[in-house]
Amino acid sequence: MIFVLLGLGLALLLFGGMLGFLGLGRRLGTRALARAPSEGPTGTGPLEAAVFGTLGLLIAFTFGGAISRFETRRDLIVQEANALGTLWLRLDLLPTKEQAPIRELVRRYVDARLDAYGKFPDLDAAKEGLAHAVEVQGELWTATVETLKGMGPSAPTPSILIPLNEVIDLATTRTEVMRRHQPPLVFAMLFALAFGAALMAGYGLARSKDRSWFHRLAFAGVTAIAVYVIMDIEFPRVGLIRVDAADQVLVDLRATMK
Repeated sequence: MIFVLLGLGLALLLFGGMLGFLGLGRRLGTRALARAPSEGPTGTGPLEAAVFGTLGLLIAFTFGGAISRFETRRDLIVQEANALGTLWLRLDLLPTKEQAPIRELVRRYVDARLDAYGKFPDLDAAKEGLAHAVEVQGELWTATVETLKGMGPSAPTPSILIPLNEVIDLATTRTEVMRRHQPPLVFAMLFALAFGAALMAGYGLARSKDRSWFHRLAFAGVTAIAVYVIMDIEFPRVGLIRVDAADQVLVDLRATMK
C-alpha cells in the first residue's frame, strides 16, 4: 500500500508539474508576443518534434524494459516449478526408505519459498522468509549428498544432483532478477523531459486565445498515467500490477507432493 501511494504521489507530482510548466510556457510565449508580435512564438515545429519524439521514445523504451523484466520474472517461476517437479520425480530413483526424509525437505523448501514471496509487500518479512528458504535449501543439499554417498557406486548421482542444482540456481536467479529495475536516473530524466516538453508546448500555444484545458489535462494525464504504470510494473510484488498469479504453478506443484 505504501508503494502504491508513493507511485500515485509521484504520478500526481508529474501531472501537476506538467500543468504548471504548460502555464509557464504559455506566459513566456505571451510575453514574447507582447514584445514583438510579428516575431512571437510560432511553434518552432522541428525543435518541438524532436523533444516530443525523445519523450515518446524514452517512455516506450522504459515501458518495454519494465514489461521484459515482468515477463522474465514470470518465466523464472515456471522454470523453478519445472525444476522442482523434475527433482521430485527423480527421487523415485532412491531406495524407498531413503526417499522420505529428502521428500520432506523438498516440501519444506517449497513451503518456505511460497511463504517468503507471499509476505510481500512487507520487505523485511520477505527477506527473512527468503533467508529461511536458503537455510532449508542447504539442509536439502546436505541430506541429498549424504544419501547419495551412502549408496556407493550405484547411486543415481547425476540424475538427482542436476535438477537439485538447477533448483538452487533458479532460486538465486529469481532473487537477483527481483532486484533489477530501471536506474533512478532514467526516471529523473523522464520527469525532466516531460516538464521540458510541457514548457515548449505551452510556449507554442501562446498564439491561441483558447486556453484548451482539455488538451492540457489530456497531455499531462496520459503522460502521468504511463509513467505510473511503468513504475508499477517495475515492482510487481508491491504494486497494483502483480506477478503473484504465476505463483499458482508452485502452489499446484506443492499440492501434488503427497
